[in-house]
Formats: sequence, structure tokens, C-alpha cells
Amino acid sequence: MKARTLITGVGMATPHGIGVADSWAATRVGKNAIGRITRFDPSPYPSRLAGEIRDFDPRDHLPDRLVRQTDRSSQLALTAAAHAFGDAGVRPADVPEYGGGVVTAAGFGGIEFGQNELRNLWSRGSRYVSVYQSFAWFHAATSGQISVRHELRGHAGVLVGDQAGGLDALAQARRRIRRGSRLIVSGGVDASLCSWGWAAHLATGQISAGEHPERSYLPFDRAADGHVPGEGGALLILEDERAAIERGADNVYCEIAGYASTFDPRPGDGREPGLRRAIELALADAALGAWEIDLVFADAAATARMDREEAEALIAVFGAFAVPVTAPKTAIGRLCGGGAPVDVVMAALAIREGLIPPTVHVEPSPEYDIDLVTTHPRPASVRTALVIARGHGGFNSAMVVRAVD
Repeated sequence: MKARTLITGVGMATPHGIGVADSWAATRVGKNAIGRITRFDPSPYPSRLAGEIRDFDPRDHLPDRLVRQTDRSSQLALTAAAHAFGDAGVRPADVPEYGGGVVTAAGFGGIEFGQNELRNLWSRGSRYVSVYQSFAWFHAATSGQISVRHELRGHAGVLVGDQAGGLDALAQARRRIRRGSRLIVSGGVDASLCSWGWAAHLATGQISAGEHPERSYLPFDRAADGHVPGEGGALLILEDERAAIERGADNVYCEIAGYASTFDPRPGDGREPGLRRAIELALADAALGAWEIDLVFADAAATARMDREEAEALIAVFGAFAVPVTAPKTAIGRLCGGGAPVDVVMAALAIREGLIPPTVHVEPSPEYDIDLVTTHPRPASVRTALVIARGHGGFNSAMVVRAVD
């Protein structure tokens, strides 16, 4: 039998705050963190709301050298990684050489740095190096920065799949651990709340034009007209079970028990989307039946078509109203590559506390036969949870996390 892959540490940066405690305290009661954008002037745009991380000063968390050399996305990721190591109670220096690595999800990383460099080039009209730096940083991998800072010389990788990419990164980390790595830092953090990044969001045609924070991001609601973007994410410490036992790890959140990904068929060819298949394959990978899942964290795209597809997939696998479903991201926005890792952390904390966080603001439409947890948290015995993530362009990923005795 393959050794289990455990989550032993968590670092978070979300619109609810920096760190696990603040994020969970706000999520469990459904506190809203969506508001009008302040990081740039949104008035010329048709959508003006987002989930921002406010009062984050990177100088409180990182050396000045790193602050000068990195953009906001990297600063948040480096901060989350440091918190994750502290939460796990492990020093990177104690990890055997080449035994630790980094796998992250990428979405909009570097876009603000690139925008600033091009602005400098246009305003100062000068150097070739500015062009080179802007595009080099635009494509730079956060995983490399984390690897260098924490001297992790093992595997390093980046996966791209929009919202689904966060689960794909965790799954790749699990594969590396099964192949011999002792510890992998994995997850995703995204920050794209700049005018350049906002234009990219709007180009998808899936952004809510709502003006009221409490009625803007409304999955499974008749008033749904798209999602609200946000910034942030989570980085997790994943360890081989035997390695965790050897070092005396005493803060195990849960086990990554199953995973699968699929890709939607070409639009218009008549075949069903790949989400149901991804869920079924993830359950098979975890050796679990549908009746053994206690909670589902929905992708919650908040468009009529995608909400319908997700509800139909859940009903096909579990049955109508058969399992509680939640989407706490309605209070912070969709975090692109950082969103699914946050959901995995919330699933782990729901298991630990026996509490399902609510999907706030939503008035569920009766056309969706799912048990959506809204308004208030729901006490429940949660041993296994399914996290679903879908990415723009047809990506589908599903991950099962399970309590560890």
C-alpha cells in the first residue's frame, strides 16, 4: 500500500487576513470581505467589486531585499510559505538535501510587476532591460522564489489551470511524495487586482457587474451573473506519513486521499461536461463510495450554465439533496490559482471542528436540487470532504480529503 500524504502545515493570505486563525474565524461565520476595489480606480470598468487583502504590508513579513525584488503575488506567497513552515513546526534546514520541494499553481502571478515595468518604460522611454524584466517576471514561477528562500533543492514545478490549477498542484505534490520526496510546499496564491489584470478578468465574460457586495457573487441563485475575483490563496506543507511520524509531527490536518482531473469536450459536440467523471475518478482513487462523502466544496462559478452543470454532476453522483454543499468563497471572491487550496484548507478545518461554513449572500434557486448550506454555519460530523474546482477553458479537478486518526 502507498504511504499516505498528509497536510501538516498551512499558510494563508486571503481577504479575511493573513494566517489560518483570522481566515477561519471569518469564514466559519460568513463574514463578508468583498467591496469596491481600492488598489486602482475601477470607475471606468463595468465591474468594480473584488475581494482585496487590505492592510497587508510586505515589510512586516519579508526582508527589504525581497520586497524590492518581488510583486504582490510573490510577496503574499512567500509570506504564506513562511507561515506554513511555522504551522507545521518544521525547519527547512532539517529537511534532507533534495528531500523537499515546491509545486505551485500559476495564474496571474507577476502581472502587476509587468504592468509597473512597462509603465516605467513608457514614462521614461528608455531601457531594453525594463522590457526584458517585465516579461521575465510575468512568467516567473513563485515556486522558484520559495525554493531559493527556504533552500529546498528537490523537485520544483508550476501548473496552470485557472481555479483548477490549485488542486492540480496539490496532486502533483502528492505524486512527488509517493516517488520519494519527504516534504513538498504546495498550493497557490494569486494577486491580479491591477488595471492590466482586471482587463484580463473582464475578457472572460464571467465577471459579475453587481454593485452591492452582498448581492454580487451568487452561485446557484437566480440572480447569478458571474463571479467576483479576489486575491490571495494558501500554501500547504505536504509530507509523507512515515517522514511526518519520524520527525514527530503533531499538527496533522488531514490526508489527501483522492484526486482526478478531466477536460470538457469541445463546445457544441453534444457530450456532457467532464466534471461528473472527475468526481467519480477522485472517489475511486480514494477508494470511497459516494455515500461516504460528508461535505462538498463547490466550484461555484455563478453563471447559469456552469451552475447547472455542477448541480447536475453532483446529483448524478450523490443524488438530490444527498450531501451538504458549500461555497464560502462567496465572501472573498474566486482567487484563481489560489482558490482551490483555500477550499482544501477550509475542508480540513471543517473536519477538525465539525462545522460547515456557510455560503453567504445566496438565495438558492429551487431549480438546483442540492443541499446548499447558506446564511449560518451548520454543525456536522465531517470525516471526508470533496473539493471541486473548474478552470476557464474547460479544466475540471476534484480532490478528496479525509480525517486522519
